[in-house]
Amino acid sequence: MEATQLNPATHESTAIVAGGKEYLTFTLGSEEYGIDILKVQEIRRYEKVTHIVNAPEFIRGVINLRGVIVPIIDMRLKFNLGSAEFTPLTVVVILNVAGRVVGAIVDSVSDVVHLSHDAIKPPPQFSSALAVEFIEGLASIDERMVIIMDIEALMTGQDMALVDQAA
Repeated sequence: MEATQLNPATHESTAIVAGGKEYLTFTLGSEEYGIDILKVQEIRRYEKVTHIVNAPEFIRGVINLRGVIVPIIDMRLKFNLGSAEFTPLTVVVILNVAGRVVGAIVDSVSDVVHLSHDAIKPPPQFSSALAVEFIEGLASIDERMVIIMDIEALMTGQDMALVDQAA
């Protein structure tokens, strides 16, 4: 049963779904990713950030969001996808994970989809050289494959401890 929508005016989730989860899908390059909608606080257009000296390249900087200093992560750089041009479709997904607020720059937001637990298949096993600990699984939606991310695990990883320092 779907009972949640992303309000286009405010870009905020307005309800909860029973049986499965809802995921915000977004693009990075030619790939589509999904994250638990309950981790999404809001979606904002990309705006200029204040750079932090000696921060890793994937931390673009910080913004002041209604009095809260929010570190902004460039997901393309975090996933080694190279830098992208910022277009009118580029947005910052403001996340609330592990008790902190973090922004994630993505190329564009696609949709909010409801997926049953059965619809998400486990990620393929790769050698230890490829980190898949941030991938919950893969889902086929119509003709497209969506990589379901564990955004909480990603944002609380060891290299993200610097995000706390930036904020």
